Amino acid sequence: MKIKCSYLLVSFATVLFCGAISAQADAAGDIVFREGLSVRSVARSGRNAFRTDPIEAQIVSGQWRPPSSGDAVVASGGSNRIWQAAYTDVDGNFTNAPSPASTNRMRAGGGYLYVPFVAETTGVKILEAAGQDAMYVNSEPRVGDPYGDGILQLPVQLHSGRNDFLFQFSRGKVRAKLITPRSPVMLNMRDMTLPDVIRGDKSETWGAVVVVNATTNFLDDLSLGASCGDGKTLQTDLPQIPPLTSRKVPFRIQPQEIDNTNAVPLRLELAHRRSIKGRKLDSQMASMRLRKPDEHYKQTFRSDIDDSIQYYGIAPALPLSKDKPARALFLATHGAAVQAMGMAGSYAPKTWGTVVAPTNRRPYGFDWEDWGRHDAMEVLAIAQARFKTDPHQTYLTGHSMGGHGAWQLGVTFPDRFAAIAPSAGWISFWSYAGSDSRKTSDALQQLIQRASTPGDTLALSSNYLHQGIYILHGDADDNVPVTEARTMREHLTPFHRDFTYHEQPGAGHWWGRPCVDWPPIFDMFSRHKIPDNESVADINFSTANPGISSSSHWVSIEAQQHALAKSVVVIHFDADRRQFSGSTENVARLGLKLSHVKPGGIISVELDGQNFENLDRPDKGQKVWFERAANKWLLSAPASLSQKGPHRYGPFKEAFGNRMQFVYATQGSAEENAWAYAKARFDAETWWYRGNGAVDVIPDVQFNAAKEKDRGVVLYGNADNNAAWPLLLGQSPVQVRRGAVRIGDREQRGENLACLFCRPRPGSDIASVAVISGSGIIGLKLTDRVPYFMAGVAYPDCTVFGPETLSNGYEGVRVAGYFGNDWSVEKGEFAWRE
Repeated sequence: MKIKCSYLLVSFATVLFCGAISAQADAAGDIVFREGLSVRSVARSGRNAFRTDPIEAQIVSGQWRPPSSGDAVVASGGSNRIWQAAYTDVDGNFTNAPSPASTNRMRAGGGYLYVPFVAETTGVKILEAAGQDAMYVNSEPRVGDPYGDGILQLPVQLHSGRNDFLFQFSRGKVRAKLITPRSPVMLNMRDMTLPDVIRGDKSETWGAVVVVNATTNFLDDLSLGASCGDGKTLQTDLPQIPPLTSRKVPFRIQPQEIDNTNAVPLRLELAHRRSIKGRKLDSQMASMRLRKPDEHYKQTFRSDIDDSIQYYGIAPALPLSKDKPARALFLATHGAAVQAMGMAGSYAPKTWGTVVAPTNRRPYGFDWEDWGRHDAMEVLAIAQARFKTDPHQTYLTGHSMGGHGAWQLGVTFPDRFAAIAPSAGWISFWSYAGSDSRKTSDALQQLIQRASTPGDTLALSSNYLHQGIYILHGDADDNVPVTEARTMREHLTPFHRDFTYHEQPGAGHWWGRPCVDWPPIFDMFSRHKIPDNESVADINFSTANPGISSSSHWVSIEAQQHALAKSVVVIHFDADRRQFSGSTENVARLGLKLSHVKPGGIISVELDGQNFENLDRPDKGQKVWFERAANKWLLSAPASLSQKGPHRYGPFKEAFGNRMQFVYATQGSAEENAWAYAKARFDAETWWYRGNGAVDVIPDVQFNAAKEKDRGVVLYGNADNNAAWPLLLGQSPVQVRRGAVRIGDREQRGENLACLFCRPRPGSDIASVAVISGSGIIGLKLTDRVPYFMAGVAYPDCTVFGPETLSNGYEGVRVAGYFGNDWSVEKGEFAWRE
C-alpha cells in the first residue's frame, strides 16, 4: 500500500513525517533528523567521468518531486527501486531498518535519503551532516562528507514551511542535524591546520581555520587575531567570505614556548577590522604541540595551487656528528585515511637523511594524482630548501595508497628520485579501483579516457629505468592484493635490472612499522644516487602530459602530436663525438639542454633518422629546440609562451591552479544567477573538503581582468550571463550562449547542453581559465555533480554533453577533444557524435 506522508507545523520546527516524528530536538536543543525515506542502488558512479543517475536526471530537468513511501524509481540498468521508510539507529545513523530500534545499516550503492523539515519561520541554521557523498538543500547542491569526518558546519537558508533535504550516499551511513549558530559569523574548530611549535624556533608561521558565514552577505572586512601562549597577538586580514557558506582562512602565528609542558595554548579572536575594541564575533581556544628539534614534528606552508595553508610531517635526521651532516631526503607518501604526521611518525630517525611526509591535501585526498601529485612535489621542493639536502640523494617510498603514490610519482618524475620503494602499493585505478575500462570503439569516449593517461602507471613504466626499485608486500594482504606487486614484478622483469622484490610471509596489509620502515629499503637507497647530467649518456623518457612532466636530465618533450597520448623519446649522447641520436613517438617539439656538453666545437643531432650537422653550441650551454612539421624535424627557436608547453598545457582539470578564483554569473535570469552562485559555492566547499583548499568566490562584476593576471580563473555561466566572459573568452573558439554551443565553425544546438573547457588566460603566460558552462538552465545544472574533483576521473580540453549522460553515460557526450598546440580547434583533435 502506498502511504502518503503529511507534514505538521509544530514548535521548534519539528516534523511529523509518515505518522512519526522525523526530527527531534536533543538535550542541547539541536534538531536531529530521525526519520526519512531512502531508496538504494539507483545510480552508477565509481571513478567514471559520467555517472548514470535517474534521480539526478529528474533534478536537472526540474521534474523531481518529494517522494512518498512506495514510490518507484527506475534505476540505472532498468530495475525498479522503491522508496522505503528509513530510521536512525541509537548512534543517529540512518538505516533501512523497519523500526527505529533496529541497527541494520542502509545498503550502499548509489542510494538517496530524503528528509523533509518544516520550519515555523524563515531563518538560517547550521547543517551538520556526515556520510553523504553530496546533498541538496531545497534543490541547491551542497558538499558531502563521504568519509564521515564530521567537519562540516554548513549554513542553510530555511523558508517558512517545508524544506527538502536530499542526501546521496554510497557508503550507507548518513547522519544529520540542524543547530542554531552561536554567532552570525563563527569559527569552526573541527578542521584546523596548525604547525608544531619547535623549541628554539620563533619564526613566524601560518595556521588555518574555518570561518562560517551564516549571514546572507559577503564579508570582506574580517580580521583574525591569533596569540600563542602569552605572546603577542598577530592580526591577519581575512579574504572575502561569501554568504551562507564555510571557508578555510589563513592566519599568522608567532610561536611562543612554555616551560614544563608539551602543548601551547592558541587563542583565536574573530572580529570586523573596524569593530570597537573588545567586540568580537567569536573567540575560541586551541592548542599547538610543543616539540624539540630532534622529535617528529610538522610544518605549515602556503601552497601555490590556491594560497591555502598545508602542512607536512618530518622525522628529523639525527646525524652521527656535526662533521657528517645528513644530506638525504626520503619523501614518504601515506595511505588512505592516514595523516601525514602518522606516516612520518612510523619512521625512526635516520642518521643520513630526513623523512618528509606530504599530505596529499587530505588523508584520502587525490590518491597522489592531480593536486595530490602537485602537493607532493611542492613539499619536496620546500623540504630540499629547508633542510639543504643533496638533490642527488632524494628517495621515494610509501604505503598502500602511498605505495601507489610511490609508483605514480616515480614514473612521472623519473629523474627526481634515485630510488623508489612502494610498500603494499596498488598500480593504478584500472588495476585496483574500478575506473573506466580503456577498451572502447567509441571515438568520443577514447578521447575522454585519454585525458587520464598520466595515471596509467604501466604505460609509462619505462621511466623506472632511471631508478632503483624495492617492492615490498605482505602475501596475506586483504586490502591491496599481493597480485598488484606480482604484476609489477612480472612487468619489470623483461627490461629492468635493478629492482628487488620481497613478499613478507603471512603478513597482511599493515604489519607494524617494519612494513614502511623496512631496513633493506634504506640499505638499497644508500646504494643509489641521481647522476649528474654529465654522467647520463642514455635516456628513455615517456610522458603523458608535458604540462605535468616534460623532462628528464637534458632532454625535454615540450609538445605532443596527439595531446595526452603517451609520448616517448629514446636518445643517446656520445660525448666524444658530441653527437645526439634518438627516436621519438608522438613528439611535436623536443628540447635538448647542452650545459653538460663541453664548450668548443660543433654538435650533431640525429632524430628519427634525420640529421642535423654542424650545430653551434649556444652561449652558456642553453637549449636547442626541434619542431616537427609535416613529419619532418626542423631546428626551431623557443616556442612562444602563447603555445601549449610545459608552462601550460591542459586538459580541463589542470586549469585549477595558480591561486585560482571562482567567478560566477550575475547577468542572467534569476534562475541562472541562483544556479551560478550555488554551483560556485558547491565547488568551493568540495575543494575545501577534498583538498583542504581555499578559494576566492566572486561575482563577475567584481572581477578585474587587469589585476593579478597570473591567477587562474574558473568561470561559471555563459556568454549571455557572465560579465567576465568577454574579458576572458571573447576570442575563444568555443562560445556558449543560450541555445547553442559553437566550437570553431561547428555548432550544437539546444538549451540542455553542458560544456566544460579550458583556455589560456589572456595576458598571462602561465594561468588558465576553466569554464563550467551550459546553453540553458538544464545544461547548467547538468554540470552540478560532474566529478572533476575526484582522482582517477579526467576530461579533455573541451567536452560537450547532454542530459542523456545521466541515463546512458558516454553515449550522451556530443563533442570531445583537444585544442592544437596553438590552442586552436583547426589544429586540434575533436570528435563529434553525429
